[in-house]
Amino acid sequence: MAEYLKRIAFMVADEGIEQVELTSPWQAVLDVPAEPRLIGPELGTVRGFNHLEPADEFSVDVALADAAPADYAGLVLPGGVANADKLRMNPHAVRFVRDFIAAGKPIAAICHAPWLLVEADVLRGKTLTSYPSLATDIRNAGGEWVDEEVFVCPGNGWHLVTSRTPKDLDAFNAAALKAFGL
Repeated sequence: MAEYLKRIAFMVADEGIEQVELTSPWQAVLDVPAEPRLIGPELGTVRGFNHLEPADEFSVDVALADAAPADYAGLVLPGGVANADKLRMNPHAVRFVRDFIAAGKPIAAICHAPWLLVEADVLRGKTLTSYPSLATDIRNAGGEWVDEEVFVCPGNGWHLVTSRTPKDLDAFNAAALKAFGL
């Protein structure tokens, strides 16, 4: 792709990614056009899932330890219970999110992905939505949880776009692209 296109990071674990929560925003970024880049724990492939069923493999463009927020205009965090749980236990993923926020760049997280934001301790004073089972975790991390299709929370130089489930992907994609300036 041309060098002038904005790059959008998609950060995932090695497996357990809710596939449609990766592929739908990815296609939305391509359609703008912008350049999506897949960041994973290491180079190689990662596996998507259709809920609990293994699905497609995707090639990682950048190893997480080598990823730099300065290279991206926005960050998408796809859901999936196992994906989110593995990412929040990865110190490189937590650091990347904190550095992204420190740089004042927007983040879009769907479904279980806000678990990584809980772990990064960046939700104090933020309002967001997620899969409903995360509501208590978000409140305990100092955030306010709302049950909405998509919620955009601005503040302190960075915007947070969140949605609940794959049913919300159209609204999520539109809000994420707007937050990314696309």
